[in-house]
Amino acid sequence: MQDNETNIPDTEVVLPNDANTETIENVAPLEVTEENTIEILETQIQEQKDKYLRLFAEFDNYKRRTAKERMELFATAGKDMAIALLEVADDMDRAEKQISQSDDVLQVKEGVQLVFNKLRSTLLQKGITPMESIDTDFDVEKHEAVTEIPAGEEKTGKVVDELQKGYYMNEKLIRFAKVVVGK
Repeated sequence: MQDNETNIPDTEVVLPNDANTETIENVAPLEVTEENTIEILETQIQEQKDKYLRLFAEFDNYKRRTAKERMELFATAGKDMAIALLEVADDMDRAEKQISQSDDVLQVKEGVQLVFNKLRSTLLQKGITPMESIDTDFDVEKHEAVTEIPAGEEKTGKVVDELQKGYYMNEKLIRFAKVVVGK
């Protein structure tokens, strides 16, 4: 072997701009020298750098796009809930108008009850459920004790009264119940 030749097999050479390898038989005869090998390797390195830069740019664009989509999602996350509650607000406006025009207390009471039922129904449809606290054991994970009152031995450590309901959203606690605990 001469000094300017390398130990590259004579049957295969990697050509630039082509991911596949081809045999020398398919290409015009090249003399494999150290200079040719260096040129081929430099070309391959440049192609790999270019692929890396393109991949990095694509990933950077992906990160920006997903961050933008995420911000838009957070900005409009409560839109469905707001639209559903606006329907209830419209019913409340109509009920208020009827209250001012009607002298029939039973009719007004029935109308207001319908609005309350619609609000509860809308909240249930959106996954918001009230917590049942009265006569349950006091739990610091779900309840906020406002005060304690003497309630007898069977009510000790139990919720006696509920000052403000607690709520779950899709089975996750979103508001603690404010309660009175027996001691």
